[in-house]
Amino acid sequence: MSEPYSVEQSIGGRQWRLCEIDGGLIGEIRRKAGIDEILARVLAARGVTAEEAGEFLSPTLRHYFPDPSSFQDMDVAASAIWEAVEAGKTLAVFADYDVDGATSAAQLIRYFRAVGHSLLLYVPDRIEEGYGPSEEAFSRLKEQGAEFVITVDCGAAAHAPLKAAHDMALDVVVVDHHLMSADLPPALAIVNPNRPDDQSGCGHMAAAGVTFVLLAALNREGRRRGLFESGKEPDILALADLSALGTLCDVVALRDVNRAIVSQGLKIMRRWSHPGLKALADVGGLTGDPSAYHLGFVLGPRINAGGRVGQADLGARLLSSDDPAECAQIAADLDAFNAERKQIELDVLDAAQAQLLARGDTDAPILIATGEGWHPGVIGIVAGRIKERFGRPSIVIGIENGLGKGSGRSVGGVDLGSAIAAAKEDGILIAGGGHPMAAGLTIEEGKVGALQAYLEDRLQPEWDASHDQRAMTLDVELTPAGATLDLAERIMRAAPYGQGFAEPRFLMRNVRVAYAERVGADHVRFSLSDEAGQRVNGIIFRQADQPIGEALLGGSEQIWDAAGRLKLDEWRGQRRVQFHLEDLVLSK
Repeated sequence: MSEPYSVEQSIGGRQWRLCEIDGGLIGEIRRKAGIDEILARVLAARGVTAEEAGEFLSPTLRHYFPDPSSFQDMDVAASAIWEAVEAGKTLAVFADYDVDGATSAAQLIRYFRAVGHSLLLYVPDRIEEGYGPSEEAFSRLKEQGAEFVITVDCGAAAHAPLKAAHDMALDVVVVDHHLMSADLPPALAIVNPNRPDDQSGCGHMAAAGVTFVLLAALNREGRRRGLFESGKEPDILALADLSALGTLCDVVALRDVNRAIVSQGLKIMRRWSHPGLKALADVGGLTGDPSAYHLGFVLGPRINAGGRVGQADLGARLLSSDDPAECAQIAADLDAFNAERKQIELDVLDAAQAQLLARGDTDAPILIATGEGWHPGVIGIVAGRIKERFGRPSIVIGIENGLGKGSGRSVGGVDLGSAIAAAKEDGILIAGGGHPMAAGLTIEEGKVGALQAYLEDRLQPEWDASHDQRAMTLDVELTPAGATLDLAERIMRAAPYGQGFAEPRFLMRNVRVAYAERVGADHVRFSLSDEAGQRVNGIIFRQADQPIGEALLGGSEQIWDAAGRLKLDEWRGQRRVQFHLEDLVLSK
């Protein structure tokens, strides 16, 4: 019996593993779901059983939606909110400045607009105010007439600000999903599937998803109170597109309810009933039906650009507006901010990578780069880029007046969020927390070295134990001739793909570079050919000046094994398949 295909060190510095799946399981999935072998293999490799396959391929909210009451404080929150509305109080939503926060806020604003109640909106400035609520922000809302505040995608760890809100007689309900301690801040209700005493089992949800569940709880409580007898019960399914956008862009695991939200939300989004989404699609050049790719790489970055380098509340305002002219203007502004963000990001990325390479410690279990004046609006993106290049958890910290604001991204098997929270508890950080795959922090400049040492010591065991999780998993071996349009379309039956449910990755063995050219700033377009002369066209992004790009551009003498994904490419009405290369290794 031959050894399973594996690679210990590719050109990109990664391990590869070709999935070994039991043939009986593949056959069972094929029979029960009525699908082909490759798609059955893809599902099996991701832990989908034969019994689950049907629902997984056609996920519905009816099947996966959780009971709102299973969330700690959800019923308390719904009751308190309706009591405030019935009492005629002025409500405000306090949102984080990213896509998850903007879509959460827009859902609430649209929901209450449907019942004739307006909400004030407050989104803090990333640079001037930082993440989450503050005493000053609550004071401003109080001055604007707010009597009741709902925080979304933030607030779970805001002890001092929530104490200040309580002291100024400002009622607060927190809707969040970030990791938090058992020491709860003072609030009327704290709805967070990641609070230690929550039993919902929905800790993988984004704030946009938790908010969507809150809307269901509000509908149920509203019915109980007899508030919809005139037939005005809001249609929360019409807001699933906003929940889907926040869920996908916050890079949470696409399983169970998250998968249903994104799948159903994409169907709703095809109507383009929200003018803000339509305006954003127009400036982004999105034509046809939206996909998970469009949400993550066309719509999401533009909404985020407002919080990163522009005006923090633009995303929430865009998504909650019904004025096409206003939406067109905001979308144009966000598009311009996104272009500005890209250049700032490139400058910081170049500096951060140069710093790490000059220091020569890119084999550490955690990479930390710091720079004076690095824009806090792009450090998270840059951390992600560094993680992709070096395959290791990475933190990028921008320093301003002796204070550092940092953002980190991790890899499978290394819980960065818990490590950052522990560093805060141990006095190294001023503030910090997050998820296993992403975290944010505030630190004194002089303690960066201590943080590096602390995280290396804490994360080294996790890094060592995560070897298999970090390996790039290859689903199926394929020839260039097998990379057909039909196969690419069949693969899309299992969409949406995303965090926790990766797109299928294919292995092509013994291929030569038949053609390659540099396109754009740093991309490479190419064609791979096998021994029979069959070809597949492809592209790799942001790698022209990296070892993989240099190998492609270096000629056709070498024989390679290639790993990548099949994508449907539409150009001038023509559909074709394209191989999106991720890595190369010399053939054995």
